[in-house]
Amino acid sequence: MALTVGVIGPEDLVHKVVAVGDPAGAVRLVALPYRHEDETPEVVAKARTEVDALLFTGVVPHALATAAGLVDLPAMYVPYNGATLLRALVELLRLGHDVSRISIDTLRRSEVMETLTEAKLPTEHVHVLPYRPGLTSRELADFHLAARDEKETRVAITCLGSAFQLLDHEMHAVRLAPSRHSIRSTLQALTLATAAQHSGDAQVALGIIDLPAADQELAADLRVLGGSLADLPDGQRLVVTTRGVLETVSGQFTRLPFLDDLAARHATAHVGFGLGRTAAEAESLARRAVKRARSAGAVAGVVSMTDDVDIVIDGERSPDAPPGPPTGPESTVTLARRVGLHPKTLDRLRELAAQEPESGITAYRVAEHLCVQQRTARRILKRLERAGLAVPTADRMQGRTGRPPIVYRVRL
Repeated sequence: MALTVGVIGPEDLVHKVVAVGDPAGAVRLVALPYRHEDETPEVVAKARTEVDALLFTGVVPHALATAAGLVDLPAMYVPYNGATLLRALVELLRLGHDVSRISIDTLRRSEVMETLTEAKLPTEHVHVLPYRPGLTSRELADFHLAARDEKETRVAITCLGSAFQLLDHEMHAVRLAPSRHSIRSTLQALTLATAAQHSGDAQVALGIIDLPAADQELAADLRVLGGSLADLPDGQRLVVTTRGVLETVSGQFTRLPFLDDLAARHATAHVGFGLGRTAAEAESLARRAVKRARSAGAVAGVVSMTDDVDIVIDGERSPDAPPGPPTGPESTVTLARRVGLHPKTLDRLRELAAQEPESGITAYRVAEHLCVQQRTARRILKRLERAGLAVPTADRMQGRTGRPPIVYRVRL
């Protein structure tokens, strides 16, 4: 069955995206246009229960929907990259316009300068206002008009339709539109990401509960998982559910709500969940997880995955249990144990995140900073994401071909 993708943006760009579409026919595109970008949250709120994923025609509506807390589906935006800008500059030159004095919004300054330099165009009279959340169309228009009046720019290049409308009768303005290549490559990446998430939600999740004594309340505690509970020959208990349910209940693998209840009734409590494509694989990972939980402390839970990721989740100790060493809130050691990384690695990541608090970090930057392969860096970022310490915010195209690197906002 084809995935359904809602396309959100101004009407003309939405129809362009739908027209370019998916030649393979694996995706059904639904047009969800707005008249002004301020309507984005309302459009998303109405449509998100009827689509599998969201494709925004630019960064602005994507940022507005994200800020409103409405992006709970796989979502991407079609980037306006250097190739898109270069195409607009060529058209301006063809029409006889001076492209040495221009103002550009939304794009990153480094990308603009790199594009102009490669095209052997002067950059000293080029003025750029990169996009940041909260910028309005009026502010973008004022930037271009100020550049005209104070810097003597000749052409305004904007990525926002509403800003173009404000500028159209004030100065010569050009509105960028995403290229067919950008649309198709982004749609392909979104399709793959959505299919992977749907596949992940259906993964088998097996849990092994290791308690020092029988517990009559355990079945009630685990009812939140909506699965079944069975006895194992060694006295442990086995719970069966799916990854999607476990991920929701555990808040993206950051907490186990029943672990504290177990800790209140037992001196020790160890819970291990394994996520696998088959029941046998999930059981093997669950046994690895519960073994890791025993080494993590008197009360702990661990989620083990097929890519050698172990996420450690701490619980509260029973009041009757022997006192352990004092623990501080979210100390490096605690975080490292929960994420499954060495404390020194976490400290290095904290340094990197502090260096780039606004722009975010990519697997390339992590690999460079830690002196590891990008494959290892991607795995590290995934661990942080699953532990709720990293949030993917955007795809950084920068004129590249192939899969765009993901930018993460890391909170350590």
